[in-house]
Amino acid sequence: MRVVIAPDSFKGTASALEVAVAIADGWLSVRPDDDVRLLPMADGGEGTLEAFEMAVPGSIRMPVTVRGPDDRAVYAYWLLLPDAPDAPEPPDASAPLAVPLTAPLAVPGGTAVVELANTSGIALLNPLRPLDAHTFGFGQAIAAALDHGVGRLLLAIGGSSSTDGGAGALRALGARFVDRAGDSIALGNRGLENLAAIDVTGLRSIPAGGALVLSDVTNPLLGRFGAASVFGPQKGANTAQVNEMESGLRNLTRLLPADAECPGAGAAGGTGFGLLHWGAEIAPGSAAIGAALGVPDAVATASVVITGEGRFDSQSAAGKVPAYITGLANDSGAKALLVAGSIGVQSFGFAEAVSLTDLAGSPADAMADPRRWLRDAGVVLALRVADDAL
Repeated sequence: MRVVIAPDSFKGTASALEVAVAIADGWLSVRPDDDVRLLPMADGGEGTLEAFEMAVPGSIRMPVTVRGPDDRAVYAYWLLLPDAPDAPEPPDASAPLAVPLTAPLAVPGGTAVVELANTSGIALLNPLRPLDAHTFGFGQAIAAALDHGVGRLLLAIGGSSSTDGGAGALRALGARFVDRAGDSIALGNRGLENLAAIDVTGLRSIPAGGALVLSDVTNPLLGRFGAASVFGPQKGANTAQVNEMESGLRNLTRLLPADAECPGAGAAGGTGFGLLHWGAEIAPGSAAIGAALGVPDAVATASVVITGEGRFDSQSAAGKVPAYITGLANDSGAKALLVAGSIGVQSFGFAEAVSLTDLAGSPADAMADPRRWLRDAGVVLALRVADDAL
């Protein structure tokens, strides 16, 4: 059988590539003659850069030092995808499947993939700074890509630490956010309450090929399903701070023309909203990344497709990798299988599902040695598929 393994990362424990390799190792120990292809995936959050780097030959890491979400220097990078990359066949079945860029991405000057998680992400903070974290460093990385002369931007905005409406990123790109005295406001959400005017005369233009925002959520900017209410507590905010965040974002909308109701405007603490004003478009991260990496074509020729993520829950159906991969598998008639660190809801659409927590006996044991249990999950799924085929 041809088997495609296309998981997301298991956040904080294993990268998408490590997950795919471990599952494949277990599967091949049972079914060594199968044609197993690895397609590490991402949804616009942590791991997006690695997914593109593994899949696109000729990708180049471009180092950049930026101002992190707590103002300390962060040594990060953005990824340069070439104009017209070659796409050799993988040398063996365990190698990631190399695919050409789709036409919209292969533009003069190349495409830059810039990830918010590695420049302004929540994993960079200890302790969290719900009101003061910002996206300035993300904007600096975008500016560096523009300085290089790229023709198109892919902006992965998952894993954010802040709720600044993208104001920090826009400031790094040349906009001015000032109070009534004409002084620059503080970075982060805290400064938005004092915002009185925005000067965009110095704001840099998006490249000729456009900017596509890759988001793993569809939340609007404001309200009970908005950036502050839904994601503020995850970033350390208490009830009073969530209300303060909402007020700051509402003030931002008075001065920054953009569609606050657009699906994804509330992503990354409203960074989606700020980038909409800049002229970017928002797309579901999994689908956009999958299309760029050639996942639909790979799944179309597969008998079995294995996907997964760290926690499979009620949010998994809203643009996350497992939902995207399962949809492709169902459309092509492939058998969809799931591996997750934990499974919190019924895994509809999957022929089989395995939880690492169940295999290991506890969440702590599963997280202590994820590669062992991922390999075991591959073994379990291969045995179940073999039994089904008898």
